[in-house]
Amino acid sequence: MAEHRSMQRRALLDAARSLLSEGGTEALTFPALAQRTGLARSSVYEYFRSRAAVVEELCAVDFPVWAAEIEAAMERAATPEAKIEAYVRSQLGLVGDRRHRAVVAISASELDAGAREKIRAAHGGLVAMIVEALAALGQEQPRLAAMLLQGVVDAAVRRIELGAAEDPSVVTETAVAMALRGVRG
Repeated sequence: MAEHRSMQRRALLDAARSLLSEGGTEALTFPALAQRTGLARSSVYEYFRSRAAVVEELCAVDFPVWAAEIEAAMERAATPEAKIEAYVRSQLGLVGDRRHRAVVAISASELDAGAREKIRAAHGGLVAMIVEALAALGQEQPRLAAMLLQGVVDAAVRRIELGAAEDPSVVTETAVAMALRGVRG
């Protein structure tokens, strides 16, 4: 029975990823989840109390995988500059990835404060990795620089997500150039 429940939960999370990837947060509704998984709507409520709870769980499952990919890219980089470039590029490279949709959807307003706090804490681990590289480059305020750098990444993510006029590769190259010029001061 427990295994069956865990399979249904995984199916719901997969359906949620697809819905987020196809239509953003608005597309993630309980009727849509029920339809995608063939479960009754009342069954969906047995697993999740709200849309925020679905997104929160997706983040708990997907964020560590996403962060590990970014961390691996940074570890392969030899210099602090290359680490920063890997940090920016790997995050932007994951924008089209279905698992990233949940991470992007967290900025959606219907998330409750608890969910947002958990996600911010998870993001903090990622930011801590970049603080070290910034300190190695001689940044006097590496934590502040890391937060501002993440702001550039977040803006680029939104630009790509919106399907802006520029090609995603142009957004990525511009963000990388801004990041590298900025961290050199």
